[in-house]
Amino acid sequence: MNQMQQMMIQAQKMQRELQKALAAIDAKEYRVNKAGLVEIVVTGNKQIQSINIEKDGFDSDNKEMIEDLIVSGLNELFEQISKERDEVEEKITGQKGGFGF
Repeated sequence: MNQMQQMMIQAQKMQRELQKALAAIDAKEYRVNKAGLVEIVVTGNKQIQSINIEKDGFDSDNKEMIEDLIVSGLNELFEQISKERDEVEEKITGQKGGFGF
């Protein structure tokens, strides 16, 4: 087997490992609780599973604060997911962004 074939086999193996690891992240649930009033759950593929607002948050005076907590929580979760994906890609391929294509 020549060196080019070995490199292709290694690249295919890394691609399978990366796909498996990213699929695991996609299926994983991520949670955040903001100020004890808002809990948000999303999956690694950034699908919102639930948003729970505690009954104390339903006061009309809290409307803007609750909206801000939801936005902040979603941004925090999406950043956490992106960071975990980058770490997995870098661990498997040796570089961020996977194979670069």
